[in-house]
Amino acid sequence: MTPQELKNSILQLAIQGKLVEQRTEEGTAEELYRQIQAEKQTLIQTGKIKKEKPLPEITEEEKLFDIPESWKWVRYSNLFDIGSAIRIHQTDWKTEGIPFFRGRELVRLAKTGDPDAEIFISRELYETNKAKGGVPQKGDLLVTAVGTLGKVYIVQGTHPFYYKDAYILRYNNFSKLFSEYFKYVIESPFIQDYISQGSMGTTVAQLTIEKAKRMICPLPPLAEQKRIVAKIEELLPLIDRYERAWTRLEDFNKRFPTDMQKSLLQLAISGKLVEQRPEEGTGEELYQKIQTEKQSLIRSGKLKKDKPLPEITEDEIPFDIPESWKWVRFASVIDVRDGTHDTPKYVSDGIPLVTSKNLVDGTIDFKTTKNTSLEDATAINLRSRVDDGDILFAMIGTIGNPVLVKKEREFSIKNMALFKPIEASLLDMQYVLLFLRKAQVDMKKIANASVQSFVSLTLLRNYLFPLPPFAEQKRIVAKLESLLPLCSRLQ
Repeated sequence: MTPQELKNSILQLAIQGKLVEQRTEEGTAEELYRQIQAEKQTLIQTGKIKKEKPLPEITEEEKLFDIPESWKWVRYSNLFDIGSAIRIHQTDWKTEGIPFFRGRELVRLAKTGDPDAEIFISRELYETNKAKGGVPQKGDLLVTAVGTLGKVYIVQGTHPFYYKDAYILRYNNFSKLFSEYFKYVIESPFIQDYISQGSMGTTVAQLTIEKAKRMICPLPPLAEQKRIVAKIEELLPLIDRYERAWTRLEDFNKRFPTDMQKSLLQLAISGKLVEQRPEEGTGEELYQKIQTEKQSLIRSGKLKKDKPLPEITEDEIPFDIPESWKWVRFASVIDVRDGTHDTPKYVSDGIPLVTSKNLVDGTIDFKTTKNTSLEDATAINLRSRVDDGDILFAMIGTIGNPVLVKKEREFSIKNMALFKPIEASLLDMQYVLLFLRKAQVDMKKIANASVQSFVSLTLLRNYLFPLPPFAEQKRIVAKLESLLPLCSRLQ
């Protein structure tokens, strides 16, 4: 049950007479109702309120639940004189004077007690309207009637203000009923559902004066109204505590699948997800095989010789890995390149140019790519041709979003790092992809420290990479592929 559902349940119990007991010594709602009607007639006779046309009797179909025998179903127009304000034109708005409340200010006022008024009217106009139609008095209810419906503010009577006609309805509490009870009635699901009926699907949701007058209300004796409010206000702090706990739990549940994925990735690249097997060799042995293959490619001109990489220091190592693994720099085991940084000429029909914006959820969205000419694409591909099994990694803007390429068409890349295996049989690029998904979090922190989010090719080439034996890489990938879908099902 959500906090709002819990509050709704309490309010519903309250207006059904089930939150506190009934006491015969407190009289009946019928007796209270007659007192209200007598006072209303006196005010009509003295001209303080207008006589209205009688509303129809309340039907059994309107009574959606039972109430105690000592209570009475009544219409709001029998309890309050319901109306709105005299129209204030925008030309009368001022920057100081008497605060003028629209619906948005009333919502803030009901929630925080501070409307943070933006608009005012002159004292003279306020006094004129007060003489013509009256102004809200202490104990009156103001209810939002356009847009956000059914938000209630009980007038405190401490400072003068005026309000927007039609957008706010005034429930003139002429008989000094216990305002807090009727506020909770209006906020109950029973009345909120009534208010929203007929408003859904319209251009602007609205609560009209006529609809407000026809609203029915379960009326208890006055003393019971006060006891109901006291019980609600005793429970509200508990609901607040429940809401805070609920929010923490909801936040945890929302984060849990992602946090679990991060934890699994960290276990994987730390050598804690699968066991180590001596017969699979070591990361050092694999590293030496990659170096041998790398030198062969350099001698044949298929791979450019890089500058020597710096030695790895103990201070650089971010976490422990198994003894059979080896910390290496990316460029020592992978060919790390980048695409063009220039902006080639775009054409309507040509070769797609993939940028960071086109990497979406582990795939390339070719629907959003721009095209470049075959000539420009060929020039880009001399340095950074993308092949099946390569990994793309965004270097500018949205950092990371690595994609393992399954090449089905020709394309070129811009502002993109390209991770190419030196020898596919020595390095599982799925394992590299999983590592990059974890590493991109730290890379984004580094990138965001600059004016424009950016990671350099030098940073990527020098980035530390935990190298397990090849067979273990395969087992790590297989294990994660069985576990990560379970995390997604938790969302």
